[in-house]
Amino acid sequence: MRGMDNPVKFGTDGWRAIIGETFTFDNVRACSQAIAAHFTETYGKERPVVVGYDTRFLSDEFADAVARVLAGNGFTVDLADRPAPTPALSYRIIETGACGGVVVTSSHNPFRWNGIKVKPHYGGSASPEIVADIERRVPAILENPASIALAPASSDAIRTFNPVPGYLGTLERQVDVARLRSAGLKIALDPMYGAGAGLFQELLGGGSTTITEIHNVRNPAFPGIRAPEPIESNLGEFLALMAGGDFSVGVANDGDADRVGLVDERGTYVDQLRTFALLVNYLLGSRGLRGPVVKSVTTTNMANLLAAHYGVPCFETPVGFKHIGPLMMQEDALIGGEESGGYGFRGHLPERDGILAGLFLLDYVAATGKPPSELLKEVFDITGPHFYERLDFDLEPGSNERVKATLDGANPTEIAGRPIIRSDRTDGWRFHIEEGWLLFRLSGTEPLLRIYTEVKDESLVRPILEAGKQIAGVAR
Repeated sequence: MRGMDNPVKFGTDGWRAIIGETFTFDNVRACSQAIAAHFTETYGKERPVVVGYDTRFLSDEFADAVARVLAGNGFTVDLADRPAPTPALSYRIIETGACGGVVVTSSHNPFRWNGIKVKPHYGGSASPEIVADIERRVPAILENPASIALAPASSDAIRTFNPVPGYLGTLERQVDVARLRSAGLKIALDPMYGAGAGLFQELLGGGSTTITEIHNVRNPAFPGIRAPEPIESNLGEFLALMAGGDFSVGVANDGDADRVGLVDERGTYVDQLRTFALLVNYLLGSRGLRGPVVKSVTTTNMANLLAAHYGVPCFETPVGFKHIGPLMMQEDALIGGEESGGYGFRGHLPERDGILAGLFLLDYVAATGKPPSELLKEVFDITGPHFYERLDFDLEPGSNERVKATLDGANPTEIAGRPIIRSDRTDGWRFHIEEGWLLFRLSGTEPLLRIYTEVKDESLVRPILEAGKQIAGVAR
C-alpha cells in the first residue's frame, strides 16, 4: 500500500466513490477507523456515535461495518434500523447529545456510487479541517490493517433505533402540520427511490389533503432515473404526472432527502434558484420572520435582492454546507441555501433538510391559498425575473487538472457580446456581466465540470452557456 494514492478523499460533502472499485469494505473500515480516532481525540468516548444509511446498494451492510469499527474503538453506537434521511440522523445527534455521526450515502450520485458523510456534534457538515484530519490518517491504517478495531456484530455496544419518530416530531414543531392536513391540497411526491419515501404521508395523511407518491420503494438501481437528484432532467415521469393538471403542487427529494425539487401546479419545474427565492420570501414575507440569509456562490442573486427588500443582510460562501452551516450558526441566519436544492433553516439544523424545505413550500401554498406559479410572480415583483441553467460535462478520468489549467489561464473580456465587469475565484471561476453571471466549477468527487449561469434576460442563457463551453474547452 505504501506510495499508493489515498483512496479516501472527501469532496464538498463527504467521501464518494464507485462501489466495488474504491468504495470497498476494506476502505470503508479504514475510513471508519480514522473517524474513530478523530472522534476519540476530539471528544473522548463518553458520548455515543450515530450511524445511519440510505437506500443504496449495500448501504445497510456498509453501515454495519462502520458501526462495528466504532464499537471496536470503545464507542457506544446508535445504529439506525432502517434507511433514513440524512437530516433525520443529524437530528438524532442533537437529540441524544452524540459526539457525532456517520451516514452511509452518496446523496444524488448515480447508482454505482456510495459514500460516507461525517457529522460533528452539531449535526451539520464536517468542516474542511475535520475531513482533512480523517483523510490523513487513512494511508497508515491501510498499511497496517491489524490497527482496525472490529467489534463482533452482536456487540452490546451497538444499539439499534428507529430514526423516524423523533425526526417527524421535530418537523411538526417547525410547521403547522394540522393546517397542511386540512388544507385540501392535492400533493404529488417523488422520493426518487430514496430515504424520504413515505414520510410526507406519515406526517400529512388523514385529512382533506391527499398525497400521491411515485418511486417510493427501495430500488438501488434507480430505474428510469440517471441519478436521484431532483432536477428537471431526472424527473421525466414525475413531470408527466404533474402535467395532467390534477395536483396543487409537486415535491421531489434526492436519495438521502436533504435536497428538494419543486414542480408547480401546471407541471413546470421550478429551478433550484427560484425555489430558494420562494423559501426566502416565504420566511421573510409570508411569515414575517427576520434574520440574515446565507447563500453559496452558485445561488441566485434574487436572494440578495429579497434580503435588501426586507432589510436583512445576505452573506455569500463557497459551495457546500460545510461553509454555509457554520456561517448560519455564527450569524444566527434565518435560512441558508445552495444551488443543489439544499436548504437549511434556523431553529432546526445547520444543515440541508429536503423534507422540511418541502413542508415549508407546501405551507406557503396552504397559508396563502396561491399556487406556486403565482407565488413566484410575487417574488419577481420584488426582484424582477431571473433565468438559470446548469450544464454538466462528464470528463475522462484524470481530466480535471487539464480543465483546471484551461480555466486558470482564461481571461475573457466579454461573454456573448456582454463585457465582463468583474470576476472572482471565491469557488471556481466566476465572471460577472451587467445582466448576471457565468460560473465554472469542477466536482470534488467526480470527473465532472459544471457550468452555471443566471441572467435577467432569458435570451442570453444559451449564448452565455455556449460561450462558457468554448472558454472551458468542452464544446461539443
